[in-house]
Amino acid sequence: MDLITTEFGFSSTADEVAKGIDLTGKRVIVTGAASGIGIETARSLARTGAEVTMAVRNVEVGHKVADDITATTGNDRIYVASLDLTDLDSVHSFVTKWTGPLHILVNNAGVMAIPELQRSPQGWEMQFVTNHLGHFALALGLHDALAADGAARIVVVASSGHLFSPVVFDDIQYNFRTYDPRSAYGQSKTADILFAVGATARWAKDGITANALNPGAIATNLQRHNGGKLATPPELQKTPQQGAATSVLLATSPLLEGIGGHYFENCNEAMTVTSRPSNYEGVAAYALDLENANRLWDVSVDLLDQRAR
Repeated sequence: MDLITTEFGFSSTADEVAKGIDLTGKRVIVTGAASGIGIETARSLARTGAEVTMAVRNVEVGHKVADDITATTGNDRIYVASLDLTDLDSVHSFVTKWTGPLHILVNNAGVMAIPELQRSPQGWEMQFVTNHLGHFALALGLHDALAADGAARIVVVASSGHLFSPVVFDDIQYNFRTYDPRSAYGQSKTADILFAVGATARWAKDGITANALNPGAIATNLQRHNGGKLATPPELQKTPQQGAATSVLLATSPLLEGIGGHYFENCNEAMTVTSRPSNYEGVAAYALDLENANRLWDVSVDLLDQRAR
C-alpha cells in the first residue's frame, strides 16, 4: 500500500498546514496545551475557527496562554480545563464535565526520560501512565462524545523514541527490569502508536479514527530531564510551530478523512522499519502490529479495572 504523502515537509509550520481550513463549529481538546508544541497546536487550530479546550495541569498558566491565543488569532472560544493525566480521578472529573460532541482530540501532553523510577499511587511507571494510560482513560471516557460527530479524529503525539523499546508486556511497570529512562520513554511512545492502531480498529465503525505522529526534535520543557538541551544537531531541530505541524495536519487534512492507524513524521506517513535506523526515522513494525495493539488495549482496560475495584 502506498504511503500517504502531502505537499508539506520538515520545515512546514502548523499555520501553513492549517491555512485555508475552516473548522468553525467544530470542538477540539488539546492536552498539554499550556507549553511547547501544545501551545502552537492549539493556536493553529484556533486560527481555523474551532472551539479549543486546553486540558492542562496548571490552569493559571493555561489561562495566560489562552488569552495570548485569543489575542493572536481573534478566536475567543478558547477554554481552559484542569487535567492531570497521572491522576485518574482528574481524568474522570474532566470527562464527566464534558458535554456535547467532540470532533478532534489531540493527545499531546507527555513526559520524557524521567531520570529515576517514579510510580503513580497505583504503582504504575510514571512515563507509561502519563503518556499512554491517562490518555487511554481520557479517550475511553470521551468515546460517546467523539462518536456523536460521525467523523471524529484522535491525534496521538508519539516520538521517534518508540524505536528504543517495544511494549514489554511481561514487565511494563519495571517490577523486574532495571529501570532505564530511555527504554521506559520508548515503551510509552510505542504504546501511544499502538493505541492509535487499536482505537481505529475498534472505533472506525463509530466514525472515530486515530493516527500517531513524531513531531521531531524541538527544544521545549519536555527536554527538562536532558538539561533542557537537545542531542539533535541544530539543522535537524524544529521550532514549536514546525513541531506542531504534523499534529495539525492529522487533525485537519482532508486527505485523512476516515483514515486511521497510521504513523506520520514531517507531515507525511513514515516508512515501516524492522531495525532502528541511524537517522531515527520510520516506524517500528512492532508499533503498528494489530496483535500488539489488541494486547495493549486489554492490558490497559484491565489496569483501569483494577484501579476501579
